[in-house]
Amino acid sequence: MQATESEKALTKMEKKRILYISQEIRPYLPESPISKPSLELPKKMNEAGHEVRVFMPRFGVINERRHQLHEVIRLSGMNIVINDMDQPLIIKVASVPQARMQVYFIDNEEYFKRKSTLLNDKKQLHKDNDERALFFSKSVIETVRKLGWKPDIIHVHGWMCSAVPMYLREFNSDDPHFADAKIVYSLYNKTFDGELGPNLAAGMKFDGVKDTTHFNEPNFDNLHKGAMEYCDAVVKGHPEVPESLISFAEEKGLPIFDASEEIDKAAFKSFYENVVLEDVTA
Repeated sequence: MQATESEKALTKMEKKRILYISQEIRPYLPESPISKPSLELPKKMNEAGHEVRVFMPRFGVINERRHQLHEVIRLSGMNIVINDMDQPLIIKVASVPQARMQVYFIDNEEYFKRKSTLLNDKKQLHKDNDERALFFSKSVIETVRKLGWKPDIIHVHGWMCSAVPMYLREFNSDDPHFADAKIVYSLYNKTFDGELGPNLAAGMKFDGVKDTTHFNEPNFDNLHKGAMEYCDAVVKGHPEVPESLISFAEEKGLPIFDASEEIDKAAFKSFYENVVLEDVTA
């Protein structure tokens, strides 16, 4: 079959290292507005010849035997400090079926053993989601550093990862693994009411973050705004992204790419190459 013009254009993009961080990825969790693109986008970039790494939490509802997760001993064994408490970090990995791509899982007995994801059986936020979000965000950064891998693009999906851009810019701006990386943040539809607990901002302050403005009241909008304060570009990943978030991105002068209808790999290639990597904002 003859390649289309868009496919030919995609292959011209210089090989890049792309780190994807998501709170949920199909097929390990059910299909959702986040889990679907969190698989499709890295899969398509991987097929196009780019070097891809993918991270998500190892929630207790994930069937390790069915998905053939196994621990990566050389990466496990670190402790992540959350509010003056050492929390053991376990790294697991699995291969995505028919994708020639691996997913790394961030695991911890206290935070991720329970048989649920972000909501309890009453559809309420888990009380420790504040600490879980901080643990996940910090753990991904430390694991990538331990891998000795230097991403060109870091693409973040979901509010559970909203601390990643801040920690990359506040504490890793001079780290050779991350200093030159561009951060992309995907916005999706609103998935919860209320706020996370106070330990998200408290943990940040303990780590030395000076300005936790948006994270002091960690509701859905503020978590995303906190991420966008430190990112280089934004993706509209769902038709029902709150207008307040789009307006915030526009006020910040961030390039916004609309991927709310489909994942077009040629369009993403152009976005990554011409907007994110080249800082073309017009």
